[in-house]
Amino acid sequence: MGWIGLDLGTQSVRAVLADAKGRVLARATRPLTSHRDGVRHEQDPQGWLDAVDAVLAEVGTTGLDGIAICSTSGTFLLTDRSGRPVTPALMYDDARAASRRDQIVDADPDRWATSMQPTWALPKILDLVADGHDLADRRVVHSADFVAAHLVGHPVATDTSHALKTGYDLIAEAWPTAAFEKLGLPLSAFPEVVRPGVELGRTPAGVPVHAGMTDGCAAQIAAGALSPGAWNSVLGTTLVLKGVSNELLTDPTGAVYSHRHPDGGWLPGGASSTGAGVLTELLPGADLDALDRAARARGPIDAVTYPLTKTGERFPFVAPQAERFTLGTTADDLHTYLAVLQGVAFIERLAFEHLETLGADPVRSVSLTGGATRSGYWNQLRADVLGVPVELPAVPDPAYGMAVLAASGGTDLTGTARRMVRVDRVLEPGGQRLDDLYGAFVAELDRRGYRG
Repeated sequence: MGWIGLDLGTQSVRAVLADAKGRVLARATRPLTSHRDGVRHEQDPQGWLDAVDAVLAEVGTTGLDGIAICSTSGTFLLTDRSGRPVTPALMYDDARAASRRDQIVDADPDRWATSMQPTWALPKILDLVADGHDLADRRVVHSADFVAAHLVGHPVATDTSHALKTGYDLIAEAWPTAAFEKLGLPLSAFPEVVRPGVELGRTPAGVPVHAGMTDGCAAQIAAGALSPGAWNSVLGTTLVLKGVSNELLTDPTGAVYSHRHPDGGWLPGGASSTGAGVLTELLPGADLDALDRAARARGPIDAVTYPLTKTGERFPFVAPQAERFTLGTTADDLHTYLAVLQGVAFIERLAFEHLETLGADPVRSVSLTGGATRSGYWNQLRADVLGVPVELPAVPDPAYGMAVLAASGGTDLTGTARRMVRVDRVLEPGGQRLDDLYGAFVAELDRRGYRG
């Protein structure tokens, strides 16, 4: 019949049923709710299970060949040894434990001085221990693992992708025993780790449930960007790039980190604090579709905005002090809109240049996904500024990526994606790369000390 991919997002659970030719046979979505209190962000894990049961009932599971699940990177909860929740789910962007980052770095500076980020899962695990949770009789469970356990009826292993932000060593493929001992964290609280695609168990109806990946990796699979030189650029509220390298890229600045490629090799990338989200702040209530039509008629301008959505940058450089700025004049909404679009395209170009300095293969093509791909003008501008073709996948959905992963069964994901993933359109570069304005933009970043 086919394979189902499940995507546990922030706002909803989505399911996609696809067949061996990559055709989407059914889709379903159910909303999720969050509780936010200052820097805290939680969800009720039972809400995931209710939503998953509903979407699976809607798309149907009769004759199903397999299921795989993705979720937000770094979201987890604690359960008892039988798998019952004892905490809410602490979401990927919950910053309650930011002050514990230094404690983690001190336990293993060589491992975590440049890579550990304050919103990752490991600092929050330490925070829960400080709040009185005894990990001797608890299990750390990522959101995708919790849903998989629900489907198969018993606790399951996690995958290397979801385990990354919990401190897993992707090179040794083991939990860092010595560092965890220094932090007072018992290994018994952490799950077994397997490669994505490995079968975790079967549902009561006999359907295999496969280990998944985080949502960013799932989007990369859906885009088919799984060989060196091919990249996936996800542009929504923020900008996220993911690609492929045969060798692990080492970034002394900590801006780039890598997941394991299920077929071997690595999936390097990074997440910028810039993106389309700044448009709603700078142009509240504006008709963005009308501005996009006007932008197509007007074309590039001699102005650019560094489009940070908040103070601080994570990629392609790390600069906690970075702030938004504009070079040139933006006298009206159209010029403001164009300056932001050009700024995002410039950060994207700078990111690829940074990745190539680390040893990444030269960019051959870029698959564009995310909400910003609704702007046809922006898609073409990005192709022009990058100077490479950009592809628009037919089904740019992380849940679809998980259907592809389930279909691979953990073997030859790249070949499976080649058979299933379709490209809707290819845009060739043909306009201005805006080299002079780009050079001035990079020079201003340097003048402000943002690039070290």
